[in-house]
Amino acid sequence: MQPWRGQSASLLAMSSRAIRILGLDPGLQHTGWGLIETDGYRLRFVAEGVVSTSARDALGDRLLILHQGLAETFANFQPDEAAVENTYVARNPDSALKLGQARGVVMLAPRLAGLPVAEYGAMEVKRAVVGNGHAAKEQVQAMVRHLLPGAAFRRADAADALAIAICHAHHRQTKKMLAKGYATA
Repeated sequence: MQPWRGQSASLLAMSSRAIRILGLDPGLQHTGWGLIETDGYRLRFVAEGVVSTSARDALGDRLLILHQGLAETFANFQPDEAAVENTYVARNPDSALKLGQARGVVMLAPRLAGLPVAEYGAMEVKRAVVGNGHAAKEQVQAMVRHLLPGAAFRRADAADALAIAICHAHHRQTKKMLAKGYATA
């Protein structure tokens, strides 16, 4: 019970002001990002986009482009927290290694900006947004549009990033409610 006591105090200290959550969908060619605001109960679409690289560029240059694009996003939109999809690829070891390197940049960039970073698996994101961990991409996109009126994403990567942000908002609210329950017990 002791960890909950310390955790609940910090979670309860969070004000009811709206916070900005940046969802990140890592990829070497396209890293999607989606920004939402939540006051704990309501979600509001803020912005979305994609940081893209070219396969013609050297790997180090591509990773630098990812970092610079994300750093620019943090500077422009001032998120409070970030959430990243925990990706996996089993088909091609070379692709998996490159994706892992891109994901490392996507995990590090928000930390360098001072943001806390949460991680969620694809099934967990789908379950939080659609209610089914095996939902199709189209179902996730439709639910993102429903939950975030005004969200018009140009690429699936941005839609996935918004879904990750929604997932984090739901998990964050659940932790806050649990903390309140433990604090009053």
